[in-house]
Amino acid sequence: MIEIINKQNKYRVNQRKFKKLMKKLVEHYRFENPEISLSLVNNRTIKQLNRRFLDKNSPTDVLSFPIQEKGPDGKFYLGDIVISVPQAFQQCFPKKEGLERELESLIIHGFLHLIGYEHFKGLEEEEKKIKSLLLEGEYGY
Repeated sequence: MIEIINKQNKYRVNQRKFKKLMKKLVEHYRFENPEISLSLVNNRTIKQLNRRFLDKNSPTDVLSFPIQEKGPDGKFYLGDIVISVPQAFQQCFPKKEGLERELESLIIHGFLHLIGYEHFKGLEEEEKKIKSLLLEGEYGY
């Protein structure tokens, strides 16, 4: 099951569209009905998480918490993605993209971390490929 939790109320977000993107990612990587959550938060919340888990005392755009194991209930838990919507909003201006496109990019980035991709070890190349397929290409969602 894909769950989207919107814990911020400053920016309007299209949760239905993001859920559809996450379903396409799950299908593309052939996961069978994984448990995955996407939390959309403010800068204060992501700063607290960044400090607690990565020892960095600043907000960031996206954090991923991979689980990748079967729980006692028999469900496969892929993990959790947390995105700071205000941080994404700030980042979309230099790129001349809208907030929705920036959030889509961060969802893809966070998802790839969940399934094991790391910076400078294939993540950037895979990210380009997936963005091309799902956001711009004929398999767009």
